[in-house]
Amino acid sequence: MAMSTIIKTSLISTIIAAVLLVGACGGTETVEVVKEVEVIKEVEVVKEVEVAGETVIKEVVKEVEVAGETVVVEKEVIVEVERRSEEAVRSPFIGELEGPTVIFGMGTDNFVPAKYSESPDLAALVASGDLPSVEDRVGPEPHVIRPTHEIGVYGGTWERGFIGPNDTANAIRAVNHDRLFFVDVSGGPDTGSKIVPNMAKGFEISDDGLVTTVHLRKGHRWSDGAPFTADDVVWWYENMYLHEDIYPGSRYELMAGGEPVEIVKVNETTFNFVSKSPNYIIPTFMSQTSALSGHARWGKSGLGLFAPAHYLKQFHPDFADGGLAAVKKMAVADDYGEDEWVTWFKMKNSVFHNKELPALTAWILHTPITEPSWEMVRNPYSIWMDEAGNQLPYMDKVRMRLGEDLEVLNLRGIAGEYGQQARHMDLMKVPVFIENMDKGGYDLHLDPTRHGGDAMLCVNQGFEGDEEVGKWLRTADFRRARSLSIDRDAINEVMFLGLGVPGSVAPGSDTMFSPGPEEVYRKMWSTHDVETANQMLDGLGLTEKDSEGYRMRTDGKGRLIIEMQTYLSFMNFTKMGEMVKENAKDVGIYLDVKEYERSLASTRRQANEHHIHVEVTWGAEDIYGHPVVFFPGGSNCFNQSLATDFRTSGEQPSAWRTPEIEKIWDLYSRGKTVDTAARVKMGQELWRIVLDQVYAIGTVGQSPAIQGVRVASRDLGNIADRHINSAGKDNPASSIPEQYYIKADSKKFR
Repeated sequence: MAMSTIIKTSLISTIIAAVLLVGACGGTETVEVVKEVEVIKEVEVVKEVEVAGETVIKEVVKEVEVAGETVVVEKEVIVEVERRSEEAVRSPFIGELEGPTVIFGMGTDNFVPAKYSESPDLAALVASGDLPSVEDRVGPEPHVIRPTHEIGVYGGTWERGFIGPNDTANAIRAVNHDRLFFVDVSGGPDTGSKIVPNMAKGFEISDDGLVTTVHLRKGHRWSDGAPFTADDVVWWYENMYLHEDIYPGSRYELMAGGEPVEIVKVNETTFNFVSKSPNYIIPTFMSQTSALSGHARWGKSGLGLFAPAHYLKQFHPDFADGGLAAVKKMAVADDYGEDEWVTWFKMKNSVFHNKELPALTAWILHTPITEPSWEMVRNPYSIWMDEAGNQLPYMDKVRMRLGEDLEVLNLRGIAGEYGQQARHMDLMKVPVFIENMDKGGYDLHLDPTRHGGDAMLCVNQGFEGDEEVGKWLRTADFRRARSLSIDRDAINEVMFLGLGVPGSVAPGSDTMFSPGPEEVYRKMWSTHDVETANQMLDGLGLTEKDSEGYRMRTDGKGRLIIEMQTYLSFMNFTKMGEMVKENAKDVGIYLDVKEYERSLASTRRQANEHHIHVEVTWGAEDIYGHPVVFFPGGSNCFNQSLATDFRTSGEQPSAWRTPEIEKIWDLYSRGKTVDTAARVKMGQELWRIVLDQVYAIGTVGQSPAIQGVRVASRDLGNIADRHINSAGKDNPASSIPEQYYIKADSKKFR
C-alpha cells in the first residue's frame, strides 16, 4: 500500500459572520462576530485530485444546513496526500512485498499446533492402515508457517507449463525446494536478508568462526518414511562430494582460507561444518542458490549437501554388492555405457527423472520431466504445516504441461489456464495479459528484480584470442566510454515497456550490499553522453577512422570490431543488442552482434572465447551468497579463467591480476571470514569497484522482465501481491507455495 500523510484542519462548528464597521477616519474595518446556531443536517462532500501520477489529494468538506434554511460551509477540510512508491508509479501491477511467516525454529517462539490434521486422501490411507498417523509422519518439530492471508483448504491441481526436459529450473524455482534454510519473505523489515528455517530448524556459528552447527528437525522423514538425519549429510559429503569420480575437484562453498571445510556428525539431528580459518558464510550458502542448497536442486549434479543414503547405497560402487563391476552392469542394463556409470548414478539421484527416489519436497515425482505432462503429487511425509495444524501442501498435485514453444505457453497463460506462472511469461505481452485478465479469470502481478542488471553487457577481462581486442576490453576508460554511448531510456521503453530502471548494474538501494544512493551508483558511467564518450576514446589513441566513421585498430590491422554474443532467453537480447550496436556507431565502434543457442553461448563463455556476453546479474544483490556472474560461479562471464582458479582453490586468481581485480578477490575472500556486519561493508566496497571499473555495462534493471511477469488465477488463495524476484532466493519457492490453495468453488482446477 502507498504511504499516506493526513493533514487535518478543524475549526469550531459555528457560523462566522463578517461585519463592516466605519472607522474614525472614515475607513472600514472587518470584525468577526461569532454566533452559535442549531445544526439541522451535515453532508460530507469528497473531492479527489490526481497530481502528476504521484499524489492523490482527498478533500472532505462538510456542508452544514442550519435553521432559517441558510446553508454555509463549515471550515473543516481533510487533505490526504498519498505518496506512491517509484515502482507504483511505473505500474499499478507492482504491489507490496508480502508472504508467509515462519513460526517454528530459530528466531521464533517455536510454535507447534496442539493437534495435527491432514488431507482427506491421506486420512483415508491412515484409516485403512496403509499409512502411519500424521503425528508419526511429521514428528514433533514441523516446519510451521503462518500463511500469507488465511488458512486454506485441501484439494485441486496447480497447473503450470514447461518447455522440455532441460527446463528443470521450472520445478526448482516453484516446487522442488528443500534447502535447509531460506530468507524471510514476510514483507517485514527483514525481508530478503534475514535467514529463516526451512528443512533445518536452526544454526549457530562459534565465536571464532571455525564451526557452524546445524540442527535438523526431530522426526523428519524422507518421502518413503526413512529418517532424514545427519547421516544423510555426512554420507553425501564422504561418499559423493569427496568421491573422485562422482565429484572430481572441489567447491568454493566448502573452502575456507584455501583449505577444505569438513562436515562432521554430532548426533542424529546435529552436524558441524569445521573450518581451519574463520568462515562465517556457510549459513548464507545454505539459504541461497549454491552447491549447498538442497538435494532436489543439485542431486542430478552430485551436489546439494545431503542425499538419501539408505536408497543410493545400492547404486554406489563402495556399497553395492559386487562393487564397481556390479554398478557398471546395472548401468548397462539401463542403456548406459560401462564408463557412464557416474552419469547413471546421478540420474538415480534426480528428482526430475527417478520416481522411486526418496525426497524431502512437499510434492514428489509421479511422472518424469521427459513426459508431455510432468507431474508431482503430495508427499505424505511433508514437514510443512500451517499454524492451525494442517499438514501442507494444500494442493494435491502439480501438473506441468509441455508447450511446443514459448508462444504456446504465453497463449495458455493469457487464456487463464495456469494456477500461477511467471517462468517463460513474456514482458512484451503485458498489454495482452492486462486486456484478458477478466476473461481469463486471473490477476497480473509484476515482480521487479533487485539485482540491478536484467540485460548487462559482461566484458571479458581474460580474452586472449586477439591481443588488440583483449587490450581494449581490459581498459577501464574504453569500457566506460562504451557505457556512456548507450541510450538506456530508449532501451527501457522499447524492450522493457518503461517498467525498468535504466543505469548501471548496481543492486537496489534497499538491498544488503547496495553501495549507496541509486542516483549516484546507478548513474555511474551510465548516463547517455556521446560527447564525453568520444573524447575518452580519442584520448586513448583511437583517433584513426575508416571511410564509414568506425575507429581503426592501433596495430594497423583494420577496423576495430568488438563482438557481442547473445542467446535465446527470457527476453530478446539480440534485439536489444542491435539497439546498442546503433548507439556504438555514434562513438565509432563497430559492434558485431551474434546470437547463439544458450548452451553454445555458455560453452563459448567457459572457453573464454567471448568479447562481450549479454547476461542477467542473477541474484547478485547478495554478492557473496550468489556470486554466479561476477566471481566464482560457473556462469562467470567477467573472466572464466579467474573464476576457475577461485572456484577450485578458494584463493586469488593467477591471471590478469590488476590492482582492482586483486582488491575484488581480496574483499570476496575476506568477506567469508568475518561476521555479517563486516561483510556488508566489504560487499559495498566491492560493488563500488565493480561499478567504477565497469566490468559489466548495465542497460536496464530492476524490471519484471526476468521471471517477474506473473499470472495468478483468481481461483488460488494465499497469492502474494508481490514476490521477491531473485535467482538466489528462488521465486516463487521462497514464498512457500505449499500454502497456496485452490478455492473450494473453483471449477477450473478441481
